[in-house]
Amino acid sequence: MSASPRRALLICNAKARNGSLDLDEVRGILRAGGIEPVEPPPDADCRDEIRAHAKAKDVDLVILGGGDGTMNTAAPALVESGLPLAILPLGTANDLARSLGLPLDPLAAARFIPTAEARPVDLGWVNGHYYFNVASIGFSAELAGELTAESKKTWGVLGYAVAAIRVLRRVRPFTVTIEHDGTVEKVTTIQVSVGNGRHYGGGMTVEETATVDDGKLDFYSLEVTHWWRLIALLPALRRGTHGRAADVRAFQTREITISTRKPRPVNTDGELTTHTPAHFKVFPKILRVFAPEPASRPGPFDLTTLGSRLFPTSETPDP
Repeated sequence: MSASPRRALLICNAKARNGSLDLDEVRGILRAGGIEPVEPPPDADCRDEIRAHAKAKDVDLVILGGGDGTMNTAAPALVESGLPLAILPLGTANDLARSLGLPLDPLAAARFIPTAEARPVDLGWVNGHYYFNVASIGFSAELAGELTAESKKTWGVLGYAVAAIRVLRRVRPFTVTIEHDGTVEKVTTIQVSVGNGRHYGGGMTVEETATVDDGKLDFYSLEVTHWWRLIALLPALRRGTHGRAADVRAFQTREITISTRKPRPVNTDGELTTHTPAHFKVFPKILRVFAPEPASRPGPFDLTTLGSRLFPTSETPDP
């Protein structure tokens, strides 16, 4: 007698860059693997649906189709429900999927789910908002405000570069007060970032050894005096080695507070969700995500893998 199929709440964000994907093949792949998809109405709120099905105890897992913003939106409901998450990468950058070493092709990701293991991951937290990848104040937050859904859908990862050039021309240093591990520092910077995961911003790396399950936050501050220095740092920012530069402050911690003279927006996984003063914490292994074993994830300096995933139809970019 065959075992009953697992039931999965399947929610796809139609507004994601690849949100128009025909789900018939995805459904077929899941059913062939012993998973029966349960789909809410197209306009339903993903958080309400996750909570309702968790309360009813009628699904075994949640499959979310979308980008990092979709995962960010669903995070609090996933934590409350205790249901494991499977990811269909349908977004522009899909940084969480890349951090976890997941296939970036949605159909390949669907084939992975039926035999995958749900592994514990950490979440970052700032002022009551969970995040998977990185929270930033300054340049990246301005970039998030500049980068429209339309530009991401039209230009993909290239849209990040186009928006960054526009923002770079007007970026100005600002002062932040950093409180962590019993120390207080006041610095002038153009961006501070507090990372939970590994990748963010369509190809940047928080820190070369960062993982989504190491129980730590990776902080860095870009204390550069001229905008051209940021361009010079770009290769290191992609590799995650920028912390070695003299004008970059970097350290690991588990809790940190960032204050500014005037409230400044905080970007979490590409969404502006709160503002300074910002209190950050890490919640270790608070959520389970279907992912390959950690040993198979891209390692430090694995730019060949990263480049081929970001630019699948072109040559790998020069690091």
